Amino acid sequence: MRRSTWSTPSGVVALQAQEPVSPYVALWNRLADFDPADLDDAFARSALVKASLMRITLHAVDAREYPVLHQAMLPTLRATRLGDRRFTGGGLTAADADALVPALVAFAAEPRDRAACEAHLAELVDTAPGPGLWWALRAFAPLVHAPTDDPWSFGRRPRFVAAPTSAPRPPADVALQHLVRRHLAGFGPASVADVAQFTLRRRTDVRAAIAALAAELVVHEGPEGEVLHDVADGLLPDEDVPAPPRLLAMWDSVLLAHADRRRVLPTELRPLVIRRNGDVLPTVLVDGRVSGVWRPVEDGIEVTPLAPIPAPDWKELAGEARSLATLFAGRDPRAYARFGHWWSALPSAGRRLLAA
Repeated sequence: MRRSTWSTPSGVVALQAQEPVSPYVALWNRLADFDPADLDDAFARSALVKASLMRITLHAVDAREYPVLHQAMLPTLRATRLGDRRFTGGGLTAADADALVPALVAFAAEPRDRAACEAHLAELVDTAPGPGLWWALRAFAPLVHAPTDDPWSFGRRPRFVAAPTSAPRPPADVALQHLVRRHLAGFGPASVADVAQFTLRRRTDVRAAIAALAAELVVHEGPEGEVLHDVADGLLPDEDVPAPPRLLAMWDSVLLAHADRRRVLPTELRPLVIRRNGDVLPTVLVDGRVSGVWRPVEDGIEVTPLAPIPAPDWKELAGEARSLATLFAGRDPRAYARFGHWWSALPSAGRRLLAA
């Protein structure tokens, strides 16, 4: 992963944003001379928006791309909510939920919190809808998170606002083709299973989208004979290109963009890095592979190695840590602190504080 400039976003696709700080760390890793104020401004201007998209998780995306990405993900967003007993137990049907979307979006012309949205929905239905209705609609209705004045542009108690509507929505199949193309531009070469893993769209749908794009894609053979697809101008670095140490954010897409993650995440480390509840800890990459985890603490960046880290790499990580600590300074030195309980379950041997 080499740092580039703000004007080359193709390798980003979307930024995991469950934790408000994560998009900032993700761009700090990917952009030369990243200024967090630029991201603050992009969120404040709604040039970037934060919403439920791939894998039904929060992502920050270009506002101009949001309509097509939402269209591509809508079948999954709807199905996973409207077929769940948390929604069906309230006695409403999928058609009932769909019919409520326009009124909810109109209500969210200005930012609304959860309580206001639930109260508004209760006024629109004949019987008490229960919490499952809002739980379902907030995932698939065209709503985005309204930015706040918190250090990382979003707080713990989200407010929702109607999504931007300036860009037209393409047909569903064209939207999915766009998402597949973007995934391959960012993470290719990739298999059908990889794209399905990243998007949580069905493999049959991904396979059809790739078939429709066949004329503009190239095909490679993977290390185990699998078929890998890529955009025609995709970069393929030589095997001996160095991969500098990196400190990746929680849920960084590098760890989530492929079904087979062994190239980046050794199998024996996966249970330590990806918790049973789905939390993906901030990771340390050495030579392109996960070798530990990290967290910000009051005095700098604490690194817990999960595999041997050579002395020269520790030196480079110290430089990365100083830069990252500067990012946290004046904003929130203890970002990710609420996940600190995971560290008690990790081996502590070799743990180091890389001071700011």
